[in-house]
Amino acid sequence: MLSAEGIRGMADFDLAIVGGGINGVGIARDAAGRGFRVLLVEQGDLASGTSSTSTKLIHGGLRYLEHGWLRLVREALTEREIVLRMAPHLVRPMRFVLPQEPGMRPVWLLRLGLFVYDHLGGCKLLPATRTIDLSRDALGKPLKGRYRYGFEYSDCQADDSRLVVLNAVDAAERGAVIRTRTRCVRAERAAEWRLVLDVRGRRDVASARVLVNAAGPWVGIFNETVVQQPPPAQLRLVQGSHIVVRRLFDHDRGYIFQTDDGRVVFALPFEQDFTLVGTTDRAFTGDPARAAPAADEVAYLCGIVNDHFRTTISAADVIWSFAGVRSLYDDGSKKPQDTPRDYVLALDEVEGEAPLLSVYGGKITTYRMLAEAALDELAPTLGVRPAWTRQSHLPGGDFDVDGIETLVHETRASWPFLSESHARRLVRSYGTRVARILGTAKSLDDIGPVLAADLSGAEVRYLMAREWAQTEDDVLWRRSKLGLRVSRAERDRLGKFMVDAIGSAALR
Repeated sequence: MLSAEGIRGMADFDLAIVGGGINGVGIARDAAGRGFRVLLVEQGDLASGTSSTSTKLIHGGLRYLEHGWLRLVREALTEREIVLRMAPHLVRPMRFVLPQEPGMRPVWLLRLGLFVYDHLGGCKLLPATRTIDLSRDALGKPLKGRYRYGFEYSDCQADDSRLVVLNAVDAAERGAVIRTRTRCVRAERAAEWRLVLDVRGRRDVASARVLVNAAGPWVGIFNETVVQQPPPAQLRLVQGSHIVVRRLFDHDRGYIFQTDDGRVVFALPFEQDFTLVGTTDRAFTGDPARAAPAADEVAYLCGIVNDHFRTTISAADVIWSFAGVRSLYDDGSKKPQDTPRDYVLALDEVEGEAPLLSVYGGKITTYRMLAEAALDELAPTLGVRPAWTRQSHLPGGDFDVDGIETLVHETRASWPFLSESHARRLVRSYGTRVARILGTAKSLDDIGPVLAADLSGAEVRYLMAREWAQTEDDVLWRRSKLGLRVSRAERDRLGKFMVDAIGSAALR
């Protein structure tokens, strides 16, 4: 990776992108793959904002059908299969159980909606909906006894933060310059953009023909304070919170529940031993970096669990909670959950000056399509070069959609000292690039030391060298979810290891 010194004096990028979330890295990857010169700067770690605080789904958005957002659902369902093929190690098919709630949407309406959902995007990889008798089926056993009928349909679960990181890895391998912990503090507009960057207190300068504001919930703040102009579109910030508790059921399906307030809430298997419950929707004001689940949001999600499952929980059972702020284009909807999740690309052009493209909204599912649309929007300035990502693979994802088990078996055969769970986690994180971490190792000692759970020194060194990891949180929460299993002492040991590794690298 480029050193901090390597950025000094850079000029003549085709486009500079502010924001290291899914939209920013998606645009960077697409542009770099087309041969454009790309700079991406992120004030924190990759995916340190909204893109690591999602419900972890690649989905069409079943509830969006009720709002009549057919185009959004169709596009998302199409992209669901494209992203699944791109990253079968990070994205996995999941079946979802939708109980028919007495007194709410009738069975015929749910059946109709799911029929449309199955066919709207031309589904080819995932099985269709089936009706289930929850009073007899094992999938009904964890639920309250009031349920008789339900439906099981298909969508996908994803590792959202690793999806961001691997897009950045691919962008860098195609020539993009990725700078984390770098803040754009001034943007001067003329025939090209002159950007002043703060890199740990030192000022550097870069220039670009186009500036892309993909700062997520900071998109308005960046335009007002750095570009020094009002945001060109209405912005609505919406907070969504999630909780993680011990496993509420033993199978691999997820649940989607209708609620009294007209929303839906998911309960999903998560990291083998846990259940992820979310999300909420509430208006947000303030600094997005300070977003955190409020006590009433945690109580709300616990109440959803208690209303639908036989197992009851309270706030004391919450092992981890997180909140993200989504930047949505405000169409005037009264309720936050009714605000469209579609994206808006606002292009600001002034004759004789370099253009500014601001990205509003969007879903992780449709990030690839958003990136293509952004490059199309900028084509008059940058030129037209062929789109390429539709048939591509993310790093480590060059294997069949149903090839995970084969890859786990091959990994254990090549490195027999790995446990089944260790091999599976590595394959789910790195796919066919596991060998870049394990190399010629013959034992655990060869990849040691073991720092926390099954996290090895070799893996941490790889994450620092190839995936921009600099802190314990980068490793434990955004490059993995091992933070759920790590003690304070193990975290401290990891931190010391990383500091020592940085010091050793500086001496070389």
